[in-house]
Amino acid sequence: MEPELDVDPGRDDLPLRANTNHMLVRHYALDLTVLLQEQLIRGSVVLFLEPLPAGAGAEATVRVGATADDRTVAGTGETSSTAQKEGTTQLSQTNSCWESTSQGDFTLVLDCCDLVVFKVEEVDVSSVPDMSSLFEAVGPEGSEPSTDSQPAVLVQRLIALPSHQWRRQLHLYSQCSQAPAYQGGGPLLFHTDCWSLQVRKRGAGSPQGFPRALRVSYETKPEGGSVRWTRDQDHRMCVYTAGSPINNRALFPCQEPAVAMSTWQARVQAPQDCMVLLSGENQALPTHNQKTGSSSWEYYVTMPMPASTFTLAVGHWLQATPDLSIEGERRGQEEEAWSGALAVQAGSIPCSHGDYPCRFTDPSAWRQWVVPHRVFAPPSLLPKARKVLLPLLPRCLAAARGTLGVHPFPRIDLLIVPAGFSSLGMASPHMVFLSQSVLDGGEGGLTSSVCGSRLCHELAHSWFGLAIGARDWTEEWISEGFATFLEDIIWGHAQQLSGPETEEQSKLKALLRWRRLADELRNSEEELQILRPNQDNTGLVSESGSSMVKHALNPEKTFMQVHYLKGYFLLRFLASHVREQPFLSFLRLFVRKYHGQLILSQDFLHLLLCSFPDLERQGLTLKAIYADWLDGAGIPKWLVEGSAVWSQARLVEEVKEEVVKWILPSSRGGKGRKRKRSALPKVNHREMSPEQLVLLLDLLLEEEELSVKSLRLLQRTYNLQNQGSEARHRWCELVVQHKHTQAYGDVENFLVHDQAMGVYLYGELMVHEDAQQQTLARRCPLIGPGRNGPISTPSGGGDGPVATQERRQDVFVKGGMRSSNKR
Repeated sequence: MEPELDVDPGRDDLPLRANTNHMLVRHYALDLTVLLQEQLIRGSVVLFLEPLPAGAGAEATVRVGATADDRTVAGTGETSSTAQKEGTTQLSQTNSCWESTSQGDFTLVLDCCDLVVFKVEEVDVSSVPDMSSLFEAVGPEGSEPSTDSQPAVLVQRLIALPSHQWRRQLHLYSQCSQAPAYQGGGPLLFHTDCWSLQVRKRGAGSPQGFPRALRVSYETKPEGGSVRWTRDQDHRMCVYTAGSPINNRALFPCQEPAVAMSTWQARVQAPQDCMVLLSGENQALPTHNQKTGSSSWEYYVTMPMPASTFTLAVGHWLQATPDLSIEGERRGQEEEAWSGALAVQAGSIPCSHGDYPCRFTDPSAWRQWVVPHRVFAPPSLLPKARKVLLPLLPRCLAAARGTLGVHPFPRIDLLIVPAGFSSLGMASPHMVFLSQSVLDGGEGGLTSSVCGSRLCHELAHSWFGLAIGARDWTEEWISEGFATFLEDIIWGHAQQLSGPETEEQSKLKALLRWRRLADELRNSEEELQILRPNQDNTGLVSESGSSMVKHALNPEKTFMQVHYLKGYFLLRFLASHVREQPFLSFLRLFVRKYHGQLILSQDFLHLLLCSFPDLERQGLTLKAIYADWLDGAGIPKWLVEGSAVWSQARLVEEVKEEVVKWILPSSRGGKGRKRKRSALPKVNHREMSPEQLVLLLDLLLEEEELSVKSLRLLQRTYNLQNQGSEARHRWCELVVQHKHTQAYGDVENFLVHDQAMGVYLYGELMVHEDAQQQTLARRCPLIGPGRNGPISTPSGGGDGPVATQERRQDVFVKGGMRSSNKR
């Protein structure tokens, strides 16, 4: 496929082409067949469309409470007219006749990449017998299509069915998705380019005259960035979607801008011995076809969400099953422990979102402390998943519910994904992906700190990131900063720590995050350090709805955690001014007010300042928060001052005492001195928490020299090869830094089994001019899922169609340099 004329292969911004201000997809009905051996997904998607009245789409993009100064363009920093020009879809050079065939017809633009589209056709919804009942319904005033088209009226009334008729609506969507193509009105014309699928119907000069139900027949490509074809830990083929920077546009044609929220249903056919997991409210049961040796699974959602949150996983997963008697007893204890913890009760605040079956207004959901949940893993990891995850999950679910209120989703599945998974975890509606790295360290249950913290982080996304989402993708801190801030609180509640214990643990974690953030800000470009890179241009799009996501395809950004860490510290800063418990009560209030909606930073900050008027008297104005935290690079003054306090916390001082014990023996036996072969003097070492151990290793990495004997004893003392992934990563860094060849096996094991974190280690091995280390790196390439080459991105998936293998590898080496620079 030839590149678009307006796509610069060196540009790092992601184009969102969909013209969401003209037409919105309200429902997707997918019918897919997964071909594991061919690494293809083939099938169709039916889109149920609703045109927007002229001018309605542009106004809908203006946030609540926005001023005239805010009406600028998301992702570009330019005026609306300029952005419209930038967002206009250009033609590929292979189809110069496409524009000449328009004759003024309206063009529907969908986000699409790395798909082979075979056919686009209008669906004849009027042929569905059950749809005739909709003629008895009367739509809201002004909602009926002005056209005389019977199918248009039917689809509009189907979309407008009230939430209490969701089962009927879902049934009709399903029936319509299987209807034949409409035979009148002539064929639909379509065209694909690098980033979009464009569809026209001759004679349809406006969105109102365009078909309301389209079927797109297509198949994916093995190299598509949204789909990961790989092998699981038992070397069996599997596939999953990974929320890459290009999101789901390489899985199905869709509208990627967050404002295009929709419901969906999916029927997925896969080999009979496979499990199909999908973002769906129902716990699907397979229908087997003995003739074809395949099974069919059906899922649905009734809560409108962005298409980017749709997630699919197909593989030979098995379910980890708990002891039901113990499980029932534990749940009862958790419900009793958390009763009365919420300040905001069901129904106290009316919902502000559109009409859908909302759990926040369902009394039975408020009584549900632990939602139904399942854990899946490949067979070889099933015992570990059962031991580590099953005791944790109910407690973490109850703790999250006690912290934030009713769980937004009725159930949740957890899946341990293949070793090449590009992060430690990823949350989607009704599903969480976890790296196998989180299963290591601790003895399971509440001793598994890495697993517990990560699990609480992903569960927090159910509220911040899914039930409430960012309307502008550049404001990632709204999702990741909140989840990082809340993971400590939820995990502390799950452990049932006392107030002082929670505070001590919080200070230790804050110091670890401060050290990571300070290192990142010292060694990265300033423009990548900004939480609100579009500043006053945040939140608006061009006239058609198209825009650009700034830096989304910059491979260096995949290494950065600034939106996690700086966002976390911003929330910690705000909480310090109002105290933690009032701040948590405010977060519950915010969730009740904004669930089911998309927000911008100012929505959160406006409500906060209104709820705590004393903040403005302390100088915390919206303008000041923007300037200090959101719109600039560098480190706010409060954060520098806070780091000095955290570094003197009790748990940190204990670690400093241990560091001295390890440094002194090494300094006595430095290079150039005659050393006896006797063992190091025996020292009593303090037992440390997982976070303390990480800090200890982090501080030891600042030492220029550590003797081989010290390194050996360090490994034995703390059993480092069996610790959590954070500690093992730092141990491997020590091994590489000091060329401790006897432990290179630990490095190799980490590169193979902890690929979510191993990219930094890979970079350090390549940076050091040591032949043995570089050979080790080349022997253990980071196998990126969804890529056939040896290198893939470390967090967030593929680089899109314009990134090169060489560029990604160069970025990995830079990651190693960045990590080495802090020593």
